[in-house]
Amino acid sequence: MSAQTFPHLFAPLDLGFVTLPNRVIMGSMHLGLEELPDGPERLAAFYAERARDGGPALIVTGGIAPGPEGRLTPGAAMLANEEEAAAHRTITDAVHRAGGRIALQILHAGRYAAHPELVAPSPLQAPISPFAPRELSDADIERTIDDFARTARLARQAGYDGVEIMGSEGYLINEFTAPRTNRRTDRWGGSFENRSRLPVEIVRRVREAVGPDFIVIHRLSMLDLVDDGATLDEVLALARLVEAAGATVLNTGIGWHEARIPTIAASVPRGAFGWVTRRVREAVSIPVVATNRINTPETAERLLADGSADLVSLARPFLADPAFVAKAAAGMPERINTCIGCNQACLDHTFVGKLTSCLVNPRAGHETELVLGPTRRRKRIAVVGAGPAGLSCATAAAERGHSVTLFDAADEIGGQLNVARRVPGKSEFDETVRYFGVRLRETGVDVRLGRRVAADELANAGFDEIVIATGVVPRRPDIPGLDHPSVVGYLDVLRAGRWEGDANRPTAGRADATAPGSPVGERVAILGAGGIGFDVAEFLTAGGADDPEDIAGFLEHWGVDPAYTRPGGLAASAPADPSPREVTMLQRREGKLGAGLGKTTGWIHRTELARRGVRTVAGAEYLGIDDTGLRVRVGGEERTLAVDTIVLCTGQEPNRELYDALVSRGIAAHRIGGADVAAELDAKRAIDQGTRLAAAL
Repeated sequence: MSAQTFPHLFAPLDLGFVTLPNRVIMGSMHLGLEELPDGPERLAAFYAERARDGGPALIVTGGIAPGPEGRLTPGAAMLANEEEAAAHRTITDAVHRAGGRIALQILHAGRYAAHPELVAPSPLQAPISPFAPRELSDADIERTIDDFARTARLARQAGYDGVEIMGSEGYLINEFTAPRTNRRTDRWGGSFENRSRLPVEIVRRVREAVGPDFIVIHRLSMLDLVDDGATLDEVLALARLVEAAGATVLNTGIGWHEARIPTIAASVPRGAFGWVTRRVREAVSIPVVATNRINTPETAERLLADGSADLVSLARPFLADPAFVAKAAAGMPERINTCIGCNQACLDHTFVGKLTSCLVNPRAGHETELVLGPTRRRKRIAVVGAGPAGLSCATAAAERGHSVTLFDAADEIGGQLNVARRVPGKSEFDETVRYFGVRLRETGVDVRLGRRVAADELANAGFDEIVIATGVVPRRPDIPGLDHPSVVGYLDVLRAGRWEGDANRPTAGRADATAPGSPVGERVAILGAGGIGFDVAEFLTAGGADDPEDIAGFLEHWGVDPAYTRPGGLAASAPADPSPREVTMLQRREGKLGAGLGKTTGWIHRTELARRGVRTVAGAEYLGIDDTGLRVRVGGEERTLAVDTIVLCTGQEPNRELYDALVSRGIAAHRIGGADVAAELDAKRAIDQGTRLAAAL
C-alpha cells in the first residue's frame, strides 16, 4: 500500500508560484508556548517533528496578534517589529530543515480579547469576555489594516512561506462582517459592501506588502451559527471579493466561540460541514479548504473526492500524531494515533491558560522535555493492567528498547476505555484501543490477557521493574439499604452494551458477560453528577443506536440549516427524542451539576440531558434505599424518589491490592493511572503518567 490508497489526498496542488506536495494543511492551534522565554525553541521542535518525513503541505501557526489591542490575553504573542521577527527565525528555519512549509496566522481578537484594551466595530460585550470593547474609530481601523500588512511583511522577513488572515470564529474581522456585532453607520458598517470592506482591504494591503509569490490564506467564516450572522449570499460574495483582493487560498471557519452548536467535539460527525465548503468552492476559482472534525485520512479523501474542497485542514489530529501524513502516505492508516475530539488536553487547557497538549499523545507541546529515546540499559519490565496507563507505559517502554510483558485479567485490552467507548458521543475511543493494539504488536510487547497475575509470580520472575496499572474500583457510599436489589454500579450499566429501540433495554450485566443481568428500570436515580454520572445519564436516555456518521441527523438535532436559508445558517432545532427512561441525577454538593466537566464541552452534555428531560438535584442527603425507592433530604425537606433502579456513580478508589501485596514482600513497584490516583476515569492523566514513567525507566 502507498499514497495510492488516498489518491486525492496526495495529489500535488499548483498555486502558481509554488506547488504543494499534498492536500493537507496543519491547522492553527495556539499552544501557550508562544509566550514562554524558551518558546521559539519549543515551537521549533513541535513544528519540525510534524514537518518531517513528508508531513503536511503547509503548517499554520497559532494566532499571533498584529498589535497590542489584538492580543487574546495580556502579554500574548505579537509580531509588530523586527526584533520580534528575528525570534521567529528559529521556528521557520527548523521547519524548512525538516522539509516543510509554514505560514503565520495573524489573529486580532476583537471583542473576544480578555484584557481591558480590547476593541471592536461596535461597543458590544461578548458573552465570553469579561470586558466591554471600545469602538474603533475610522482612524483606528485604518491603523489596524496597516498593522495586518506590517505583520505580514515581517512574517515574510522572518522566513515564513505565507500568512493566514483570521477572519472567522467571531474574532475582529468576523465581527465587522456580521450584523450581530457591527452596528456602525459609517463606511465600515450597515450595507454588505461596507461590512465587507475591512477583510477586503486587509487582504489587498497584505498582498501589496508581501508581493505576488507569497501564500496569503484568508480564513472565511462560512457558517457563523449565531443569530444575525452572515447570509449564504454574503459569504459567497465575500469569498469572491477576497479572491479578487489577492488571496491565494480560502480556509474555512465554522461557528463562533459563543455559538451554542458543537462544531469540533467528538459528538460532531466526521466531516460534518463539507456541504458548506462545497458551496463556496463552486463560487470561486482559488483553492478552498475544508475543516472541522476531519481526523482520519479516509474522511479527508472523501471530502476531496466528492468535490467538497481542494485541501483539508487538520489541527488536533497533528497533536495526536505528528506522523499522520507519513502513515497515510504509506497506506497504513491503522498506525495513526487518531484524535478523539475530546478537547481535554488541548482546547480545555487553552481556555484556562495551560499549555496545549493531547490526551492520546502527551508529548505534544512537550517534545523537548518528554523524550522517548533509546534506552542505555535494556530492562525486563512487567506492566500489570492494560488500560490507558498500562498501554501507554508498555508501548513507550518497548519503543525505547525494553523487554516488556503486559498482564491483564480481562480478555481484551483497553481497561475502562472499553467502558467509556460505549457512551454516546465517545465512540472515538474505539480508535484509541485500535491504535494501542497496533502499537503493542509493533513494539513487540509480550501481551498476556486473561491472566490475573499474583505478587509471588511477579516476585519470582526476575523483572527489573514492575509497574502497577490496575485501575480503580467503584466507591460504595455509606447509605442504608445499599444492598437492595435496585442498586447497581455504573460499570454494571455501561458494560452491558448499547441497545436499539425499546425492545432491547440495557441490562446490568456484571464483569462476567455470561452472568444474568438485572434490568435497568424505566425510573432511574443516578447518585453522583461528575463525568461518570453524566456518561451514565446519556447512556440511559439515548433513544436509539448511536450513529456518529449521521450528519443530517446531527444538523437537524442542533438546528443547523444545510439549505442555508437564514442568516448564520441556523434553523429551529429538532424536538428532543423521547427518552426511554425517567432519570434523576443527584449530587451531595450544592451548586451546578457537572461543574467539573470539560471547559469547552460541558455545556454540550448539560444541554443534551436537559433536552431529554433529565431532572437534576443538588445538595441531596441520601437517607436510605428500600422498596419504596430512594429517600433523600433536600433543603431540609425529606422526600422519596419512587425509582426502579439506583445507579452508583459516587467515585472510585485506587485498586492497589497487588501493589500492596508486592510492598509487603519488600518489592518495589511503580503505581500509575487509577492505581495511583482515582479520578473520574481520567485517561488524560493515565496516558501522560504512563508515558512519562516509560521515559524515565
